[in-house]
Amino acid sequence: MYEGAVQELIDELGRLPGVGPKSAQRIAFHILEADAEDMRRLSSAIASVKDKVKFCSVCGNVTEQETCSICRDVRRDPTVICVVEESKDVMAVERTRSFRGRYHVLGGAINPIAGIGPEQLRIRELLNRLSDEQINEIIIATDPNLEGEATATYLVRMLKTLGIRVTRLASGLPVGGDLEYADEITLGRAFEGRRSLT
Repeated sequence: MYEGAVQELIDELGRLPGVGPKSAQRIAFHILEADAEDMRRLSSAIASVKDKVKFCSVCGNVTEQETCSICRDVRRDPTVICVVEESKDVMAVERTRSFRGRYHVLGGAINPIAGIGPEQLRIRELLNRLSDEQINEIIIATDPNLEGEATATYLVRMLKTLGIRVTRLASGLPVGGDLEYADEITLGRAFEGRRSLT
């Protein structure tokens, strides 16, 4: 244990996702040894993001305005919504350059162990969008893990009564992967999602 401000910094850094005690200590000592002006810029950037950034009133993506740039873009297809868990997932899909619709960010996934149920997610806002906007397809792009699957199953059950086409991102074997290293769930998905070649 270190004294005062150093230990407080290590403790706060350790609360960040993916930062364990050793990483927190390394980052804290980097901050101590770094140029003071660099650290002032870092501190200012953190304060600025907390002051300026909010969530889009339409889709829930991060933005500095009332609506995000994707929702404001008239070239996007307003009839297709891709439902993702977090804002970072929007950027992952955007990098593919193969989706030109709009998004809906849930703000997480159903996880009863962590106390996150459907009420804590932006599902009500999604349903409001479906009644206000002309939507032909919902693409569910939640993570392929237990929480993402639970969320997808819940959404499918809710949305199938609305008469809107609901699809799920395909999942399976990665390009360049070996069958022997694939887990059972991934391999099972690859069989379910197989397509005809003739």
